[in-house]
Order: sequence, then structure tokens, then C-alpha cells
Amino acid sequence: MKKKKRTLGKALMILMIAFFYLPILYMIIFSFNDGKSLTSFTGFSLRWYQHMLESQDMMTALYTTFSIAILATIVATVVGTVAAIGLSSSRKVIRNIMEQVNNLPMMNPEIVTAIGFMLLFITFKVEKGYVTMLLAHIAFCIPYVMLSVMPKIRSLDPNLADAAMDLGATPFKALTKVIVPQITPGIVSGALIAFTMSVDDFIISYFVTGSGVKNLSIVVYTMSKRVNPSINAVSTLVVVIITIVLLVINLAPVIAAKRVKKGGAVKRKRWVPAVTVCCVLAVAVVALQRGGITGKDLPFKGQTLHIYNWGEYTGENIIGDFEEETGATVVMENFDSNEQMYIKVANGEAYDILVPSDYMIQRLIEEDYLQKLDKSKLDCFDKLSDAVLGLPYDPNNDYSVPYFWGTVGIVYDKTKVDIEDLEREGYNIFLDQKYRGDVYLYDSERDSFMMALKALGYSMNTENEAELNEAYEWLVQCVETMDTEIVTDEIIDNMAQGRKALGLIYSGDASYVMAENEDMGYFMPETGTNLWSDAMVIPKNAKNPDLAHAFINYASDYDGAYDNSSYVGYTSANQEVMDDLSGEGGDYEGINAYIPRTGNENDEVFEYNADTKKIISDLWSRVKIAASNAG
Repeated sequence: MKKKKRTLGKALMILMIAFFYLPILYMIIFSFNDGKSLTSFTGFSLRWYQHMLESQDMMTALYTTFSIAILATIVATVVGTVAAIGLSSSRKVIRNIMEQVNNLPMMNPEIVTAIGFMLLFITFKVEKGYVTMLLAHIAFCIPYVMLSVMPKIRSLDPNLADAAMDLGATPFKALTKVIVPQITPGIVSGALIAFTMSVDDFIISYFVTGSGVKNLSIVVYTMSKRVNPSINAVSTLVVVIITIVLLVINLAPVIAAKRVKKGGAVKRKRWVPAVTVCCVLAVAVVALQRGGITGKDLPFKGQTLHIYNWGEYTGENIIGDFEEETGATVVMENFDSNEQMYIKVANGEAYDILVPSDYMIQRLIEEDYLQKLDKSKLDCFDKLSDAVLGLPYDPNNDYSVPYFWGTVGIVYDKTKVDIEDLEREGYNIFLDQKYRGDVYLYDSERDSFMMALKALGYSMNTENEAELNEAYEWLVQCVETMDTEIVTDEIIDNMAQGRKALGLIYSGDASYVMAENEDMGYFMPETGTNLWSDAMVIPKNAKNPDLAHAFINYASDYDGAYDNSSYVGYTSANQEVMDDLSGEGGDYEGINAYIPRTGNENDEVFEYNADTKKIISDLWSRVKIAASNAG
């Protein structure tokens, strides 16, 4: 019986270790993958480590992550230890109350703490950035240090400090020479927990940061839209760094103990403050280097450009090249949706350039949040495709310069889906029982209702409630009868791996899928689709409109537009870039998703209507509930 229990215990232990460490091993292996896929290993390569080292965004995020973690750990460890020692000599009632107060931040949902910090900084008009992130990290790390140190203090003889002072020690020496050495294991444990929590944090960091300051968690989050194996490389680097730290901390006492056994004297640990000072100095030096200004005579030397853009929506080199050419510093912040961007703009946050979508540009114009472009400072319009100029949301391009454009269509596996079915059924193929359980819907109320309305023969800009309700019924039928999976950006890699037969997708994402898997195709039904575009605009409260105009020119010119489009995969508004990338030898040669369809009278551009949007939002929520119940 005991043997069976031992065997079961060992099996559970092995399963637990495998559960925790196999994903890490998987990540490390795929960090050396030659291809872009996160699931298919195509060969050994160091290309993603090279990409990581060449990426200014990633290296800056690494600096931010570890500099904040080191500083927060040092401050939190000192403050937390002193606070724990102070509480140990307090009255029991006060000690118990303070311990509960200390536990509160750890028990609170992290989102509550994050919102609290954000409101605090907003209330006192503290500009969000590196300092606010550091302060927040120090604050949430202190309770973990105190929690780790307190048990060690309780285990001490309460008269230990008094005995030391009776023997001639000053209070400070009694603390540093008697108390602290006894509780060192607790201090080290607390410091390690604080360091780990700081490196790992996303939610609080996301809410308290600003001015383009991003740690690794935020960078990885913004990269999640576009499949980027550099995530594996940077994560592997973090694992290696933390492993080395743990090895040093755990092996140092063992080595010291062996020296004592061999008769060696135990040296005083004078290196501890030295290392601490070195860490702080290193952080300060790097900070100064980051803030250094080149000596070249450049047109916008020392100026800062604040851009608010979609995540993973810029090329690898465009920002660095623009900074080098102009002497300016570009601060890039990312949003996940037009609505998230709108909230920040409506709350008065100042950016020099925004990159919203068509219908949101219409809304921003109507609500007077944008300034007219100074076309005397722009020389880019003659380089752009006529098809993406003069669209209904900004007929004269008085406010916007196109950035990317494309369509929404059906990505399908040519080995599973008959093209005849697509041509005959169009969007109604999402109701074809032949493909039950093999379908993705995109979690976008706007595009899902576009599909349903077009399948029914209606305009995607309809304001007719009866038609909207009919589209709702169509979508409910889809999720209830087709075993549909509603996804977001995971559709990109999943379809590249051929995991489903078909799905609704943006053309730029379809371009990537088709480039990765030759069995994939892209189809736009004749009943019409969403002809979308994202464009650069300048808010009315922009602090540096001249620099904004310079960047718009740069991003629209051949080099900037080519870097953007070749990396991101969405169709460039620059006609020459579009021709080169889709032409012979181009990155997207033979990929029809890269070239947006023009000339179909059923294709439309989304128009903003607040009342219709509310109706669609409510109906889409009900569709997702129906999908959840069906599952």
C-alpha cells in the first residue's frame, strides 16, 4: 500500500514538474526556430535573438524592466525590512491591524490596485512614465517583503537587541550586526519575491505608465497581435537571467560553508553595499546614456514626437531611422481598439499623431478633436494610391493621410474548402453544415455584423433596426448550429497551421497566413465587404505639429512605407511600395489578399453612427452569450 502511495506521489510530482516546465522548454526551443511559426519548427537559427538585439523597442523594454525591478527591489527591501522590525516592537493590537493592512494589497485584485494608482497620479497631475511605474512597483513590492521578514523576526528572542546594547552596542549596531544577520534569509526571500513580482507585472504597469515607457510585459502584449517569435527569444533571455540570479544566491552560502569547513575565515560581506551602489550607478549611467543627445545639427534635435498607434503596426527600422535623420525622439504608445484610443483623446491626453480607423476619424472630426493638416508641409499625397484618397470619412483629406488599407474577407484552407462553395454561398458558407466545427468568427462586432448584413444583401452601414435584428439572428444561427469558435488575433497563427477550414479575417493578416502556408487562400464575396483604412491624423492638442507633419511625410515616403508594409504585412498606401511588394520578387507576390479589391460597387467604407453602434454592441454581446451557451 505504501509503495502504491509512493508511486502515485512520484507520478503526481512528475506531472506537476512537466506541467510547469514543459511550456518553458517549448518556448526556449522555439526561440531558435528559423521560421516565424510559433508551433512548427523549421530549423535551427539565431535570427530571433539577432532581431531582439536589433530591436530598439525590446532593448529599451529590457532596460526598463530590469532597472525598475532592481530599484524597486532595493527600496522595497529596505523599507519593508525596517517596517517589519518596527512593527515587531509595537503593541499587539497595532501590530495586528498593520499586518492586515499590509495583506490588503496582496489580497486585492491587481486591477483594483492598478486603477487606484492611476487615479492617484491623475488626481495629483503626476505625468505618467518611468517614475510613476517605479513608485507603483515599490508600493506593491513592500508588502511581500514585510510578509517574508515578519516570521523570521517573530522567531527571534525579543531580548536580543537589548542584550547587544547591554554589551555596548549602539542601537544601529545592534540592528545591523545582530538583528539583520539573524533575519537575512527572510530578507533575501522577500527581495527575490519583490524582484520577481516587478519583472512579471503587467496590469499595474499598463495602467500607470505613459510617455512611451514600456516594460517587457507591455511590449509582449502589444506584440501579441502579430506573430513574432522574438517573444520567445526575449522570454528565454529573462529565464536565463533569473536562473543565474537564483544559482548565485543559492550557491553562495554553500561555497561559503565549504570554506569554513576547510578552515577559512568567513569574510565580512562588504561587497553587498558595493554591489548595491554599482547597480544604482549602472542604472543611472544607462539612463543618462538613453537621454543623451547627438552632436549633429539636425532639424528637430532634442524634440519629442508622441505617437499613439496600434500594437505591432510599425516597421522594424522606421522609428530609429526617423530619429537618426531628424534628431527627434519618438515616443510610441499602443492601443488595442479605436474605442480605447478615443477615451484617451477625449480625456485630453496629448499626442502628436494618432492612427485611427476610418469611422473613428469621422467621429474625431465631427467632435472637433482633430486639426486640419497644413498641406504646404506635406509632399506625400502624389505618392499615395488614388483608391485610398478622398474616402467618405475625409473627402478632401483635410485631416488624414492614409497609413494602411485593406479589406475583410474569408481565409480558407484550399484542401478543405471548395472554391465553388465560396463563390456560390459567399458569407453564407458560415452556415454550411459541411464545415460545422471548422469555422472561426472574428471577435469584432463591426466586422461580424458586416458579414451578416452582406450575407443578407444589406448595407453594412444600415440604420434599419429590422435589418440589424435579422443580422443578429443570422449570427446566432451561425454560433448555435456551426459549433463556431470566436477568436481574436490567434486566428492568424491558427489558420497558418491549418487548424480550421475557414474564418473571417483582415486582409493584412490573411497575407501573412498565405505567405506561411501555400494551402491557404483569401476570398471576398461579390456581395461586398468592408474597405477599411487606417490613417495618420494630428489632434488639436498636439504639442509638436511641425514634427508630426515631418513624420507623416517620412512614413508615407518610399523607405518608411516599405519598411512598414514589408514587416507588418498590411497594404501600404504608397502606390510604388504596393506595386513592388506585390510584384515579381516582392514579399507578397501572388498573394491576392495584399491587393485590396477596388471597383466592386457593393464594397463600403464604415460610417460612424452612435445610435447604430450601441445597438450593434448590445446585439453582439447577446451573440457571444448564445455562443457560450451553445458551447
